[in-house]
Amino acid sequence: MTDKKSTLAWDIRARVADIESQLIALRRDIHAHPELGFDTVRTADLVAGWLRDRGLTPRTGVGRTGVIVDIAGAQPGKTLLLRADMDALPIQEQTGLPFSSVFPGKMHACGHDIHTATLLGVAAILPHYQQQLQGTVRLIFQPAEETPESGAEAMIADGAADGVDWAVTLHNKPELEAGEVALTRGGSTASSDEFDVRVCGVSTHAARPHMGVDPIVATAHLIGQLQTLISRERDPAHSAVLTIGHIQGGATHNIIPDSCLLQGTIRTKSPQVRADMEASFRRVCAGVALAMNVRVEVDYLRGVPPLMNDDRLIDALEGILSHQFGKPIVAKPSDSFGAEDFSLFTERAPGCQIHIGSATPGRDDHLHNSDYQPDERSIAAGTEALVRLAVDLLTNNND
Repeated sequence: MTDKKSTLAWDIRARVADIESQLIALRRDIHAHPELGFDTVRTADLVAGWLRDRGLTPRTGVGRTGVIVDIAGAQPGKTLLLRADMDALPIQEQTGLPFSSVFPGKMHACGHDIHTATLLGVAAILPHYQQQLQGTVRLIFQPAEETPESGAEAMIADGAADGVDWAVTLHNKPELEAGEVALTRGGSTASSDEFDVRVCGVSTHAARPHMGVDPIVATAHLIGQLQTLISRERDPAHSAVLTIGHIQGGATHNIIPDSCLLQGTIRTKSPQVRADMEASFRRVCAGVALAMNVRVEVDYLRGVPPLMNDDRLIDALEGILSHQFGKPIVAKPSDSFGAEDFSLFTERAPGCQIHIGSATPGRDDHLHNSDYQPDERSIAAGTEALVRLAVDLLTNNND
């Protein structure tokens, strides 16, 4: 059985190698023409054209500008969803690469061009294994991952997650050597919730503070108390991040204002911690209102949930990907508190996120940076990983 697994690994690797240069060219085309949010019209057309050229029948306009294609196996079975995000960031590119963005103020600084090219590679290779597949692989090319209005939510509303049994995505990771594959357990990314809090007092002259109620002093107390939610209430092993990013109150030196506004975010790595943090946040706001004789208005907006990796799926992928890459791949906890709207898919089906190393030798790159230059070898590694897990998950002969 080991020989059979090794033969499959070599066969997938050879097929990926045959089209790697085409995938790199696709990535460079997408990189040079970045599109933001739901405005991924050119990218979606490129994706749909590549799929049609390979005899597939994509659905376009899903979730406004998303693309979906189903690759059905020879026998019925479960449905596996694989997703790539297509949108770029509002960043002025500084790489100086020959395929740099031609659009001022727009750049693929998070590697979604890498992800899209990778999933197009999967679309080209997976049909070679259709006869042994029992079930369907659904490829999702999603807009608007980087925006407050979620492309995942829009695609799900149009039926993208209907009938899905597993959901998997990947993300390039510049902290890992190019081509390395990593899995995580528990929360892969964090929830991202936002709050607007208005502390309302009574305005008065600065020389007569006793005739008013100072919202700025109350806001200062509130900020201090909110920090204790992390430092004194949270178990460090199940922590959270609370950030206040904006404060606005008053207009001049000698007037105590009527109100003070503070805005920020709370990020957590589990649904329970998320619920606990919201309840504690509201409790502290109510307590400060009572203690400081002010009115505190809380507008708490829940964003995307944490992306929870399914333990049983991770168990399976540890074995599958170890066989494909010829070395042990063991899942570890994630230290990321970034947010990812793929979590809306994993709320509906067991799922996970795979990380593919994209570090360029001699560089110290980071995501969302204007000089981000990922190693394009990550495309081949990601294509190998996704093809292999699809074949094994949808084949009974993988023992």
